[in-house]
Amino acid sequence: MLKAKPVWTLGAMSGTSLDGVDAAMLLTDGETIFDFGPTAFRPYSLQEQSVLRAALGHWPGSPEVRAAAEVTEAAHAELLSRFDGAELVGFHGQTLAHDPGGRGTHQSGNGGLLAEALGLPVVWDFRSDDVRMGGQGAPLAPFYHFALARRLGSDPVVFLNLGGVGNLTWADPSAPGPEAPGAVFAFDTGPANAPINDLMQKRLGLDRDENGALAAGGTADEERIAEFLQHPFFFRMAPKSLDRDAFAGLSDSVAGLSDADAARTLTAAAAAAVAAGLDLLPTPPCRVLTGGGGRLNPVLMAELNARLPCPVQPVEAAGFDGDMLEAQAFAFLAVRVARGLATSAPGTTGVAAAVGGGQISRP
Repeated sequence: MLKAKPVWTLGAMSGTSLDGVDAAMLLTDGETIFDFGPTAFRPYSLQEQSVLRAALGHWPGSPEVRAAAEVTEAAHAELLSRFDGAELVGFHGQTLAHDPGGRGTHQSGNGGLLAEALGLPVVWDFRSDDVRMGGQGAPLAPFYHFALARRLGSDPVVFLNLGGVGNLTWADPSAPGPEAPGAVFAFDTGPANAPINDLMQKRLGLDRDENGALAAGGTADEERIAEFLQHPFFFRMAPKSLDRDAFAGLSDSVAGLSDADAARTLTAAAAAAVAAGLDLLPTPPCRVLTGGGGRLNPVLMAELNARLPCPVQPVEAAGFDGDMLEAQAFAFLAVRVARGLATSAPGTTGVAAAVGGGQISRP
């Protein structure tokens, strides 16, 4: 177990977008963030994306999974070998299947092989213990968000990730630690970029509404948004999580609208879902700090500021890197695992008790 001293740790994250691997250095003792280090991104090639996509939904043992593991391991080894000065590595791997309450959770990539390639101890398989104890295995970034909130020295603050699905972390930095009751509260808010991206692909053959340009020329249909907010998900207690395509009815509801009005309605609906989520929080936050691709959409940010009772800003306004929060989070969690500290709690994943996931492989 590491002593309670800050160490330079290298974290890596590859998300379900399959665009590539983020890596970031962090100086931390697993409780306090002392400094931020270099960062880098290694994109997946089209061929690598094809191999990974073919393995989605598969479990260990299939040829597709073996091929995906080779891609994951090679890409991470190539990127992480560019860094100097790390004493420990946090390796999330590539999520291929996630079925909490069923078969469990599966991230491709062997941390033992990566430890041999890098000559460094590697912490990996962060989610399995949480799932085995009845948790969702996600989200795992909230303990890192708590440390960021402490660095700000603020009142309770919300970190909002706007990916395909929206998810938030409410953190009270006055609590003794992230595993303490009432310190951290996290859950999915509802759809974010996914319905907008799907609309753009279906109607215009584009990946996204770049800078919200299409939505900016449209008008949100508030009746459709009010109907969307009657979905049973919004009446469930947190913690709670969503599948990317859980709100197909929302996309269907805008079928008769013009392209611009449909884009604006879906954008406003994402913001309205966040506003509904704030009603579930223990206390109102002093501000909302956004990460993920949605923070780069000025129309979505404007809708959030119009519908939420507190300022909404990109995390860069607080001095953080919105592209690297998750890679930094797994560096932070790696140190916590090495020290035997918890990495999730009932308020973040719904697990029965605070648990420290992950295993350590040494070269």
